[in-house]
Amino acid sequence: MISRTNFIKFLGLALIGMIGAGCSVFGIRSEEQPTYEVLHKQDSKEIRKYQSHIVAKATVEGTFEEAQSRGFKILAGYIFGKNKSKKKMAMTAPVVQKPDNISEKISMTAPVVMSPGQNGQGNKVGTWTMTFSMPSEYTMETLPAPEDSRIVIEVAPAKYVAAYMFSGFWNETKNQELGVRLLNWIESEKQYEADSKLMFAGYNPPWTLPFFRRNEILVEVKPIVGKNNQY
Repeated sequence: MISRTNFIKFLGLALIGMIGAGCSVFGIRSEEQPTYEVLHKQDSKEIRKYQSHIVAKATVEGTFEEAQSRGFKILAGYIFGKNKSKKKMAMTAPVVQKPDNISEKISMTAPVVMSPGQNGQGNKVGTWTMTFSMPSEYTMETLPAPEDSRIVIEVAPAKYVAAYMFSGFWNETKNQELGVRLLNWIESEKQYEADSKLMFAGYNPPWTLPFFRRNEILVEVKPIVGKNNQY
């Protein structure tokens, strides 16, 4: 049995190792994020104004979990050197996933826009787009061209976004429940209206402790015509 003294030494070395690895297990992140201004905040919900920035996108099919794995693998390969310049780029945050086209055989329900249908295991199947923001040091002219034809590079325009922030693990059911809360909040504020499908943003690697994780439900919004915006 390990002694108390040796256990304390082991724990100290483990903590030093975590700190050396960037403390990502504790949710401490150093990755660049898209620049935005918070216009309004209430509890865990915000209205933000994002600046224009460059993104890399990949569209895949499958369940929410399958799409996470497939999309991430494609885009991570691109930034870690699988590009025509063989250049490695810095990881940014968050990784954003949203539902895309849905099969005609799959019914939709409201107000949750990402309720495709279900496969045999009860997991919803559809087409999903995953997005990585590109480091701000690059322009469309200097960004390495991807080798994978599934990757699309484009400029995301400046936009307003509503966000619902939460910690812990996520899954499609939880995301949808929180998405309903976000949409209801937007409607109650009477300043903006939803203008996109719900998106799901993760800021942490898988090994981050649940209560240190930063997750977000996002939806683009636009000012309601005729309203005197107070934000």
